[in-house]
Amino acid sequence: MTSAAHKIEVRREQRERGAVVHVIYDYSRRLNVLGPAALRDLADTFHTLAKDDDLRVVVLAGAGGRAFIGGADINHMAALRQGEEGRAFITLIHKLCQSIRDCPVPVICRMEGYTLGAGLEVAAACDMRIAADNAFFGMPEVRVGVPSVVEAALLPRLIGWGRTSRLLLTAETIDAARAAAWGMVEEVVPAAELDTAIERSVQAVVEGISAAVRSQKRLMRRWERLPLDEAVQAGIDAFAQSVAEGGHVEPMADFVHRRNRRK
Repeated sequence: MTSAAHKIEVRREQRERGAVVHVIYDYSRRLNVLGPAALRDLADTFHTLAKDDDLRVVVLAGAGGRAFIGGADINHMAALRQGEEGRAFITLIHKLCQSIRDCPVPVICRMEGYTLGAGLEVAAACDMRIAADNAFFGMPEVRVGVPSVVEAALLPRLIGWGRTSRLLLTAETIDAARAAAWGMVEEVVPAAELDTAIERSVQAVVEGISAAVRSQKRLMRRWERLPLDEAVQAGIDAFAQSVAEGGHVEPMADFVHRRNRRK
């Protein structure tokens, strides 16, 4: 998918147990910032992927090595004058983030260089985040006259309220080591090892049972919205449904067989 400003490469790799897809957003001459057309195109990409029953995992990356996503397009935002214009634009960011969260399989965020503003919201919408040691993260919105909004609301779940306050209210940029210490990313590796680290997580997901992984992601999304007692009950229901569908019978029998052979 291509426009005059950006490209989106969808690289599909068919493996024995299903498809692995890499989505690479390329507007690298401007640090992969997101304008309205790119937001729509990326959301459409994830809506299309969500219909693929053979899909196992998605890796979302930015092209060029200097940024995952450097934020929303400030040229576009600077031209906004009416409140409804602002609402329409920020809603596009939310719709992209929601399309990622609604993707039925895990989405792994590949991060190097800068991840700023809307880019960090997109990253927070992913299921896992793996960063190179040259990565930097920030929410600079208050320095350009607007608050951080939409999926910035996910940040307290990742890093806590105090660290979210520090990030959003001071517009501080932090490095990868601090992001890992805060729990913003799950793994930090040297830049030369980033793709190897991504592949380890991809393979770990692919080795799971597809229906179980999809069920787990759906359940985790429900946990976010439910009080504890209802979240526990939702898990009981999900387990019962999984047993009724029978997808556990063969892999559990294989596991027991392998364990018995080792005795």
